[in-house]
Amino acid sequence: MLEQITDDIYRLVVRYKGAMGEVNSYFIKGNHGYTVIDTGIDAPETRALWERAFRNYKIEKLVLTHTHEDHIGLARWFQEIYEIPVYVSRRGYKEMCKGRDAKARKKRLKSLIKKHGAPPIPLKIKDESHIYKFEPDGFFDDNDEITLGNRSYQTIWTPGHAPDHYCFYQLETEVMIIGDHVLNHLSPVIGLWMGEEHNPMEAYFGALELLKEYQVRLALPGHGDPVEYLDERITDILYRHEKRMEQLLELMETGEMTAFKLTTKAYGPMKSIAFASQFMATLTRLIYLEEQSKIKVQVKKGKKYYGLPAKDLQAIRS
Repeated sequence: MLEQITDDIYRLVVRYKGAMGEVNSYFIKGNHGYTVIDTGIDAPETRALWERAFRNYKIEKLVLTHTHEDHIGLARWFQEIYEIPVYVSRRGYKEMCKGRDAKARKKRLKSLIKKHGAPPIPLKIKDESHIYKFEPDGFFDDNDEITLGNRSYQTIWTPGHAPDHYCFYQLETEVMIIGDHVLNHLSPVIGLWMGEEHNPMEAYFGALELLKEYQVRLALPGHGDPVEYLDERITDILYRHEKRMEQLLELMETGEMTAFKLTTKAYGPMKSIAFASQFMATLTRLIYLEEQSKIKVQVKKGKKYYGLPAKDLQAIRS
């Protein structure tokens, strides 16, 4: 079941229906069993896979990179059924304790979407509140040392994709477990999935730059293949965001538009199943540009319109 990655780290690809379709769980070998990183969603097929794993491998503890449902999904089950200790960041515990009511979240998202110009979109939000109803066995904070297997790892807070996202860095081996902060073949979506408007893109850019300070030989993401050249991958992600923001600024040269309208112009009509992610990516880039004073926002009839400052438009048209 396990694919060996390094001398003491193995990967279990946990597959399931929907969303990303799979998540990487890492088994880090120690004298008292394996430390597992992340679990996949709570679903019959993922439980069946883990039941087979429990018959073959002794699990010492579970450590979570962040509390999105595809990473924390089976943590409560690990703890209650198999008595496996679960460790999460204090920031993650705060996220767990937030209101997870599906109806309230759906209402916030509908309001957010409407405010940014999108037509009514059917939202299928499953109530996942039950997976968060447990008390972790331990916590870690920023820049702590945590034992994974037999080695000590530094905990690095890397917000953006999630406000409670952490990477784990092993100094001697130069291995970093990077969760969803950096992926190999696609950019992680930086979205407002709880329906609350803020600026996660600024935090994400800062956290990407932070990882450049580390000497990393191999980075292990939460989805997809390992990243062998982390600095290059970070540079590529930053470049792609920069080009997308330049595209948005060019589109706004013709006039003010809502985030929804800008998304359709940047990515095409709302037909792709990826449109929700594209809309979120556009929206968080616009919020970032607004806070950088590169664009202005006006509210008209309850909707937000984004455009270039008057001085920039005059310079373009002169």
